[in-house]
Amino acid sequence: MDERIDGKDDIAHVLGVDPVPGGGRTRKKWLAAVILVLLMAAAGTVLWMKKDGNGAVKFRTQPSQRGNLTVLVGASGNLEPINQVDVGSELSGIVRSVDVDFNDQVEKGQVLAKLDTDKLDAKVLQSRANLAAAEAGVVRSRAAVREALAAWNKMKKANELSGGEVPSRNDLDGAQWAYRKALAEENSARAQVDQVRATLDADETDLKKAFIRSPIRGIVLNRTVEPGQTVAASLQAPVLFTLAEDLTRMELHVDVDEADVGRVAEGQEATFTVDAYPERTFPARITQVRYSSQTTGGVVTYETILAVDNSGLLLRPGMTASADIVVQNIEKAVLVPNGALRFTPSAAVLGKTAQKSSRGGGLVGSLFPRPPRQEKTSLDDKEASSGARVWVLKDGTLSPLTVRTGGTDGTLTEITAGDVQPGMELVVGVTGAS
Repeated sequence: MDERIDGKDDIAHVLGVDPVPGGGRTRKKWLAAVILVLLMAAAGTVLWMKKDGNGAVKFRTQPSQRGNLTVLVGASGNLEPINQVDVGSELSGIVRSVDVDFNDQVEKGQVLAKLDTDKLDAKVLQSRANLAAAEAGVVRSRAAVREALAAWNKMKKANELSGGEVPSRNDLDGAQWAYRKALAEENSARAQVDQVRATLDADETDLKKAFIRSPIRGIVLNRTVEPGQTVAASLQAPVLFTLAEDLTRMELHVDVDEADVGRVAEGQEATFTVDAYPERTFPARITQVRYSSQTTGGVVTYETILAVDNSGLLLRPGMTASADIVVQNIEKAVLVPNGALRFTPSAAVLGKTAQKSSRGGGLVGSLFPRPPRQEKTSLDDKEASSGARVWVLKDGTLSPLTVRTGGTDGTLTEITAGDVQPGMELVVGVTGAS
């Protein structure tokens, strides 16, 4: 009994209470005991957390680096020949023969197909006969003019010799009007000749058009006509052949999104791939960025033309291509992984790192951790409000750095302002937490 009393006295002495029984003192005694139990439980929890490392927050980091960055704009489109011509027929008729086939090389003026020319030949012969008749009429009219002129001159001479007595004035005027009439008939005959000659020229032109000829030097991409087929040319000429002028030089037509068109300009280099050669890239260069827009599914795009060298004839018209346009080359820049710019710690993670950093202050520091310190950013307040942010670990505590970003290639981003240095470990994610 004495030992227990002495023990209680020691506890009371430590807690600063009176060991003598009493009403008020009893309540203080129990309150002190409860506080002591809570303190012991908290101390045990802290010691257990220090001993057990599985509850600690772990971070994934990646280093910043200095290097070159290429900013690309992606677009897709199709390959097309520089000059593609649809060859049709202005005449209707039956196709007598087709002289070329797919992939044939053709020269300018070469006959591609022929229509039946029997009716056209007959019309040409008829027009030539009409022309001969019209020319004969001109000769006849010219003779009539000479005859009328001779009669009129004869009457004028007789009138002069007779002193105006004979022939009469009416006869003299009649001879004059007969001469003028003969002149008019001659002019009409000459006009008839011109008219018939024009008809002959038209018929001969139609006869020439019955031979479908190539307007360019190139290759036959498509043929839609067969011998014996009837061609009907009404309001629109039917397309019989599709020709490409030169497949060694082609164009890539891509659609650039409206968000990227401001960075795309004539003369920029690009590379593209096609499904036919997935392991190979082909070079190209922008030759035109068109101002007219296209809207497909609510997306506004602008057609951009790229020149392609196809000397090896590996590429074919109509192939779908995925192009990467080089819009910016940045050399010796400070680069950070995009994951560091996307990382934003939660409040729980910030509190956890703050507890970890405060455990070095002993038991009291572990029980009552200090709030995380507010680190100064590298930019002024105005720039910091609009800048991006990355996080670093300083003595186990997350610390933010405000930066200004530049171009990006989708994996790395250029840092144009801020305290990020090459080789600095930046937090990109959390791997574990209690």
